[in-house]
Amino acid sequence: MQDLAYPRPQLRRQSWMNLNGPWRFAFDADLRERVPRDVRNWPHEIRVPFAPESERSGIGDQRFHRACWYERSFELAPSITSHGRRVLLHFGAVDYHARVWVNDVPVAEHEGGHTPFSADITFALNQSGPQRVTVWAEDDPHDLEKPRGKQDWRLEPHAIWYPRTTGIWQTVWLESVPQTYICAVRWTPSVERWEIAFSAFTGGAPATEDVRVAIRLSCCGRVLADDSYAVVGNEVHRRIGLSDPGIDDSRNELLWSPETPTLIDAEIKLLKNGEVIDELQSYTALRSISVQRERILLNGRPYNMRLILDQGYWPDTLMTPPSDEALKRDVELAKAMGFNGVRKHQKIEDPRYLYWADVLGLLVFEEMPSAYRFTPKAIKRLLREWTEALERDMSHPSIIMWVPFNESWGLPE
Repeated sequence: MQDLAYPRPQLRRQSWMNLNGPWRFAFDADLRERVPRDVRNWPHEIRVPFAPESERSGIGDQRFHRACWYERSFELAPSITSHGRRVLLHFGAVDYHARVWVNDVPVAEHEGGHTPFSADITFALNQSGPQRVTVWAEDDPHDLEKPRGKQDWRLEPHAIWYPRTTGIWQTVWLESVPQTYICAVRWTPSVERWEIAFSAFTGGAPATEDVRVAIRLSCCGRVLADDSYAVVGNEVHRRIGLSDPGIDDSRNELLWSPETPTLIDAEIKLLKNGEVIDELQSYTALRSISVQRERILLNGRPYNMRLILDQGYWPDTLMTPPSDEALKRDVELAKAMGFNGVRKHQKIEDPRYLYWADVLGLLVFEEMPSAYRFTPKAIKRLLREWTEALERDMSHPSIIMWVPFNESWGLPE
């Protein structure tokens, strides 16, 4: 992915650092190494975020591999190490079970191959000199009880399945945040009320009584709202009413649709005693989706959908897009061919794809990758990861339907 493509488009900060690029790499077929110092040899170099099965990774090994190790050293940029700030380490997606160390200190563990996770690594950083991050990823190629989507469990891809994706396959990055910071926002538009519900959540040190969130909404150079709200219990929940022009022609100028994908820019600031301590950019849109009998209504009116089934695989990079431009091009091609929507098949797509769908105007059915054995363990895994996917993507105006799974349960041939 391009270094300039911000990996979390709906919550952007100025101070961040991309860790994609060359990493040291080793397969761990027998699960012998348990901590970073157990790894004696690094026989490969891999290009993150491309999986080792892909040609673009520099390895291109599609044999069965139970687990693997990654490691890279890096110097923190001055903007990341400002005095009194925290450093967060983010992973877009690691398939399937990941453990992470920084300078041999354990900082994170996550299960789920399609959803992000983060860790505050401030306590593990060296005071000076290079830093070192190590990742162990386990992804049993024969496990049919985990959400795996179109990844084949046979050695050679057969029927409708594709090569496997092991380990890191989305962007790894750092960002610098204050002691108390905004860790998530949520947008819920209401066309009927002509308002947008806004939620913000703070992380790090607990917010005190003198902490507020200021938000400014604008569209096409026009300010729509500008206000601030007290943070209560590390949360803010408010409905932001917009000035309703009343006339449909004027209303339509602000509504989001594939034909006119109008976005509303949001500037969000966290204030302490009136002083800005955290500042972010986001966006939202006014649009509604509903069902009337057998018809889909977009913004209260019947809408004819022309959708394609989008697999989200590339020849030499597999589940990882070759670049941000490739994601944008996918959206552009779908629209150029006369479609107004896609069903992303058996894959939680990279957030950058959803960003381009928001910006360019493309409806998206987001679908949870299936497991292929129906067991209590499979259900637990699927529900946990699906919940994380909903939390990540629920504010994208392009998403109009959530599909929990698709393929029939049961052991395939």
